[in-house]
Amino acid sequence: MSYYWPGICIGLLVGAYWARVLRLVFKTRKRAGHGANFLPPEPLGRVLRIIWYPAVVAWIILPFVTARFPRVEFIGFRMMWNDSSIVWCAVAIAAIAFVATLVCWKKMGRSWRMGIDPNERTQLIVTGPYAYVRHPIYALQCVLLVTSFIAVPTIAMLIVVAIGFSLLQWEARREERYLVEKHGAEYEDYLRQVGRFVPRTRDGYRSRAQGGT
Repeated sequence: MSYYWPGICIGLLVGAYWARVLRLVFKTRKRAGHGANFLPPEPLGRVLRIIWYPAVVAWIILPFVTARFPRVEFIGFRMMWNDSSIVWCAVAIAAIAFVATLVCWKKMGRSWRMGIDPNERTQLIVTGPYAYVRHPIYALQCVLLVTSFIAVPTIAMLIVVAIGFSLLQWEARREERYLVEKHGAEYEDYLRQVGRFVPRTRDGYRSRAQGGT
């Protein structure tokens, strides 16, 4: 029986990623009494979850389906290419993105949330990876999405990537508006100096208190 091993590796990586997310949710619920906005209290956040969570399930399952039936051409499951050097490079980059995300989660600590609670004000994290990118977890999730498609190049996976990219961009902007409201000039200063998904400077963020401009 033939298996497509890059698909299995991507499926395991994405599955491990979201298993870690669920672990953080349960850990936050146990510690703080709420599920880190897994189901946000604000209506729009809940609507976005109706779209995003099924896409996440598909993101986890599709690589395994492709791996199990690599030679069967389902509608939307036909492989667009099968260059082993490209797909294994994508798997390696996906693994690096996953490890880097673990570092970002650790840096967030008790401030980690999955969505917006208008009645909550968490600590503003602007050090470590957050000194260079405003949304490093989202940026790395975009990398994981792209590498998933490169490793499992099917129309079905491309649809998942398109949904993921769109929602991450939208959610990042919504969170920024919320943080400006909660943190005011401090976050506005941070916005000016730090890129959303791509670093603007090698020096990282310098707050006014540290002599930044």
